[in-house]
Amino acid sequence: MLNLIIHNQSEDQKKAVDVIASENIRILEEAKTGENCYADSQGWLDTEEWAGEENIKRLEEIAKEIRENADAFVLIGVGGSNNAARSVIEALRKDDAPEIIYAGNTLSPDAMNRMMKRLEGKSIYIDCIAKNFETLEPGSSFRILRKYMEKTYGEEAGKRIIATGTVGSSLETLCTKYGYTFLEFPLNVGGRYTAMTNVGLLPMAVAGIDISELVKGARDMQIRVHEESAEKNIAYQYACLRNLYYKEGYRVEMLSSFEPQFRFFYKWWIQLFAESEGKDNKGVFPVAGEFSEELHSVGQFIQDGSPIMFETFLDVKKQNASLIVEPDEKEDYFDYLDGKDFWEINKAAYHATVAAHRKKLPCLTIEVDELDAYHFGQLFYFFQFACYLSCKIMGVNPFDQPGVEAYKKWMFEALGK
Repeated sequence: MLNLIIHNQSEDQKKAVDVIASENIRILEEAKTGENCYADSQGWLDTEEWAGEENIKRLEEIAKEIRENADAFVLIGVGGSNNAARSVIEALRKDDAPEIIYAGNTLSPDAMNRMMKRLEGKSIYIDCIAKNFETLEPGSSFRILRKYMEKTYGEEAGKRIIATGTVGSSLETLCTKYGYTFLEFPLNVGGRYTAMTNVGLLPMAVAGIDISELVKGARDMQIRVHEESAEKNIAYQYACLRNLYYKEGYRVEMLSSFEPQFRFFYKWWIQLFAESEGKDNKGVFPVAGEFSEELHSVGQFIQDGSPIMFETFLDVKKQNASLIVEPDEKEDYFDYLDGKDFWEINKAAYHATVAAHRKKLPCLTIEVDELDAYHFGQLFYFFQFACYLSCKIMGVNPFDQPGVEAYKKWMFEALGK
């Protein structure tokens, strides 16, 4: 399970956050049941809707075929179409699973050429994920990769091409016409909320992730935050704290951890909060701190720079690896580490950092029992639900993204569309 730790809170802050919590209980109760005004965006709220047992079984069957026949699986998608899957795959992928190659998330010719180079000599399957098949990055990459598949596999190419799109879209039409496998991208789930749908689950399953456990974790968190009272609700507490810090003038939240396995989870989390909350000239700007490396760079700003941020740490309780520092006869002045496990050393760095940073800025920790598929599912649902609440308290729509669409008009005009 997850646990929320507040590392520093004055009596005035405690009273202030209690006021925010008492004034917004209606928001929590509305979120638990779903709201009619957001009905077209809340397909993620009940994990059973798109991650039920029957759908998981189908995805596992497709993934099994791919694992048996592929050396590499190309995930074509940008933003919400790949961030959730990538965050879990890069943390937990199995060594005997196909290599996962990412495409459709850049327009750089150098990056795309390097990606294509990695396909040479490998048995390939591809999955183009696009809710709106007008999005340039995945659409252009899909064209390049389709031509590669047709050249390499001829008439058999269609059996190795998957597309995940909305029913009735031009992407579905393309699949029907050329015999590609089509999976549904839910119309009622925005990209950044799609971890528990075909969008996130198939690539994870191909990488050997136990998606049944992932969904179980999300489902258990769903039950928890839908049943807990406002006083005990972990998602509501976090949302209220974020809004308190925002009212106090903090405009940046840093999600930090000493575990590199969270590296791509940061990207998912940043998109979730930036795209959901950053509108109407409001919002907390989300950034990430990869520690301990970045303690030697941004750590200086955190300690002595402008007081603009609060910090949320991710900490894992159960040890997931071990490496003991053996004694060394050479005098290197690190004898104090003899016999210590790097897990212990890393934990000492975490606790020391919290102790230092809490002197300067508000600090929280989301404590995770174990770094596995189940707890990634917990984290996905927790942050999605908390983001929904935080946006509502702040007074912004949690599900639209008008700023994302704004640049596309100018880009398409420049390209002559």
